[in-house]
Amino acid sequence: MALNYLWIAFFLIAFVVGLVRLIFFGDVDVFPQMMNATFDSAKTGFNISLGLTGALTLWMGLMRIGEKGGMINVMSRLIGPFFSRLFPELPKNHPAYGSMMMNIAANMLGLDNAATPVGLKAMQELQSTNKSSDTASNAQIMFLVLNTSGLTVIPISVMAIRATEGASNPSDIFLPILLATFFSTLVGIVTVSIVQRINLLDKVILAYLGGFTAFIGGFIYYLSTLSKEEVNIVSLLVANVLLFSIIITFILMAIRKKVNVYDTFIDGAKEGFNIAIKIIPFLVGILVAVAVFRASGTLDFLLEGVRAFCVFIGVDTRFVDALPTAFMKPLTGGGARAVMIETISVFGVDSFAGRAASTIQGSTDTTFYVLAVYFGSVGIKKTRHALSCGLIADFAGIIASILLAYLFFG
Repeated sequence: MALNYLWIAFFLIAFVVGLVRLIFFGDVDVFPQMMNATFDSAKTGFNISLGLTGALTLWMGLMRIGEKGGMINVMSRLIGPFFSRLFPELPKNHPAYGSMMMNIAANMLGLDNAATPVGLKAMQELQSTNKSSDTASNAQIMFLVLNTSGLTVIPISVMAIRATEGASNPSDIFLPILLATFFSTLVGIVTVSIVQRINLLDKVILAYLGGFTAFIGGFIYYLSTLSKEEVNIVSLLVANVLLFSIIITFILMAIRKKVNVYDTFIDGAKEGFNIAIKIIPFLVGILVAVAVFRASGTLDFLLEGVRAFCVFIGVDTRFVDALPTAFMKPLTGGGARAVMIETISVFGVDSFAGRAASTIQGSTDTTFYVLAVYFGSVGIKKTRHALSCGLIADFAGIIASILLAYLFFG
C-alpha cells in the first residue's frame, strides 16, 4: 500500500513541478527530459534484472547448500540462550522459539524466501500466548523489531547488484553492512528492552551484547588507526576471506550430512534465476517513477536543501546523494533497492554515494512492510510501540551506514 501511494505521488509531483518550470520559468526541456528518463530507466531496470540472474543464481545455489547442510540449525542453537532472555513472558520450550530462531538465522544468511514462512509461523505461535488478540504482545513486538533491524551476515542482493553494475570489488560493502546492521539490531533490542523493562544487566544478555559490541568496537578502533589505503586493503581482505570461508563451511557441512552438493546447488540456483526474472516489472516500475521524479528537478531540490543546511553547520555533504535510499528504506524494500540502483547509475557504482547507498540498503529491513505482513497475518491492529522502536532501529542503521561509509570509503 505504501509503495502504491509513493508511486502515484512521484508521478503527480513530477508533473506539477514540470508544469511550474514550463509556465513560470519557460523551461521547454523539462517534459522531454522526463519522458527520456522513463525510457532510459526502463531499459536500465531490464538490463539490471537480466544481469542479476548470474549473481543470484550463484548465491541462491550456495545458500541452499548451507540450508541443507544444517547451517540454520547451528545458528539457531548459537543464539538460543540469548533469545530466552529477550522473551521473558514466553514459556520455556514454547514452539515459537524454534521458529523465531530459524527466521532470524535465515535472515542473517540472506535467505528471504526461507525466512518469511517460518517468520509468519513464529508470529502465529506467539499469538497463541497473546491475551489480547488484536493488540501486539511484548514478545511479538520484540520479534518484529528483530526482523526490521535486519541483522545480515551475507547481503546477497546488494553484492549481486554491485557486481551487475561493474563494481571493482562487489564485496567491498560486506563489512560496512555487517557493522551497520549490527548497530541497528543492537539499538532495536535495547530500545524494546527499555520499553518492556527487560533486564539488560542479565549475565547472558550482557555476555552476548557486550561481547559483540566490544569486538566490533575494537575492530572499528583498529580501522580508525589505519590510513584510507590500509583500511581498504584490510576490509577487502577480511571481507573476501570471510565470504569464501562461509562458502567452504557450507560445502563441508553438506558433505558431512551426505548431501549431494552439486544437485542441491542446482536446485537453489534455479530459484535464484526465477527471482531475477520475477523482479523485472517491479524494478522497472519504481525506477521509472524515481527517474521522472529526479528529471523534474524535485529530488535535486530536496537534496540541495539538505546539502545547504550541512554546509551551514560545517558538515561534509557527500552523503547527501545517498539519502534517497535512506528515505525510502523504512517504507519499501523494492523502492529502496531501485533508488540505490538509480543513485549508482547517476554517480557510479564505486563512487562514495554509490557505496554509501549500498550500505544503507543493507543496514535494515523495511519496517512498514514487515509490520503490515507479520501483524496482518494474525489480525493485530494495535501495534503499540512496535513502529516507533522499529523506526529508531532504522535511524540507527542509517546513521551507522553513513559514518561507516566515511570510515571505509573516505
